[in-house]
Amino acid sequence: MRHLILGSGIAGLQAARAIRSAQPEAAITMLGREPDPLYARPMISHLLEGSVQPSQLELGLPPEVRLISQDEAVAVDAADKTVATQQGRKLAYDRLLIATGADPRGIGAQNTDLENIHFMRTKVQVRDMLEALPGSRRALVLGGGLVGFKAAYGFLRQGLEVTMLIRSEYPLSQQVDPITGGLVRAKLQENGLDVLVGRDVARFEEDGSGRVRGAELTDGTVLDCDVAVVGKGVLPVTGFLQGSGVDVDLGVLVDEEMRTSARDVFAAGDVAEHFDLARDERWVNAIWPEAADQGRIAGLNMTGVPARYPGSLSRNTIRIFDLDLTTCGLVNPPADSGYEILREEDPGRGTYRRLVFLGDRLVGAACVNRIEHAGVLRSLIGSRTPVPCPREDLLRESVHPGGLFPFSR
Repeated sequence: MRHLILGSGIAGLQAARAIRSAQPEAAITMLGREPDPLYARPMISHLLEGSVQPSQLELGLPPEVRLISQDEAVAVDAADKTVATQQGRKLAYDRLLIATGADPRGIGAQNTDLENIHFMRTKVQVRDMLEALPGSRRALVLGGGLVGFKAAYGFLRQGLEVTMLIRSEYPLSQQVDPITGGLVRAKLQENGLDVLVGRDVARFEEDGSGRVRGAELTDGTVLDCDVAVVGKGVLPVTGFLQGSGVDVDLGVLVDEEMRTSARDVFAAGDVAEHFDLARDERWVNAIWPEAADQGRIAGLNMTGVPARYPGSLSRNTIRIFDLDLTTCGLVNPPADSGYEILREEDPGRGTYRRLVFLGDRLVGAACVNRIEHAGVLRSLIGSRTPVPCPREDLLRESVHPGGLFPFSR
């Protein structure tokens, strides 16, 4: 059996591990466009900080996996069961996994091709950022999401002055409510970041040698910067699937076995679009743990071992200086849509908890500086079962998780 995996991220790695465990003699080929060995992508911000060495991020492949680096798919022929690559290869397969991940979203500003304007998605991009640091004093970070936080923190650790520019009215607007966002913004500013909201970059300015030296904002403000990072989210890599017979919406559409619309073709990771357990609709949740789970499930099904993926759930836990934040599910539901919200805030302690309910189910949670028992909340959201206790109990700090659920002896 010939298994071909497009992509060398965690989804592809977990699929290769599952395939090798189920089929020790199977031929496994992995196609990856990066020059580096497989690595833990969420940790690349630590390279920017200078707290780890590149080798500490590396992940090992299972035995006898052929890795083709610095090449990528340009077309899939599902009828012929072949993949054409950018370097002119034609790879045949019996089972194909699309695990090509996602690329950073671009921006509409002028002059984005100047030197020292970066994305932060790969080790190569972080190396380029590090090379830009000597002689740099001011950094501009576009975007108020997790990538923006990590880039800003890394620049601060390297001694730069940092401005974070956020188009929405508060950080993490896609994941949290205004109160949580306000707490996060205050913490960023308290620790030396200049946080500007409700604005974006209209054009970058050049220093005369092809390097960025500043940015003109949409309100006419001009900011000095020697280096800039764009962190505006990601988009699934699907362009090479045009005409392949693989159905694509935002991501590649998959079922609970991670099968696509094409025979013997599977998809997993940031490129895959599956059912969101909190939103009750198809969604792309481009996060590491979901990619790992999806890759494992896909790999098993590629070998004929039945496995089911129930759905994905957005979630993140992050420490922003000394502020702990965890979010899960749908924290910011549409207004006037039948959702009920419970919240509790203690400004003196800097704690906040927000719970979102739909009918008798918990569908979203945000916890600031009270993240104990957050795993219980995540389990309730993911199980899609009725909350087995008074809803207000989930806000109470004194209640132990064991006291929330009726157990039989």
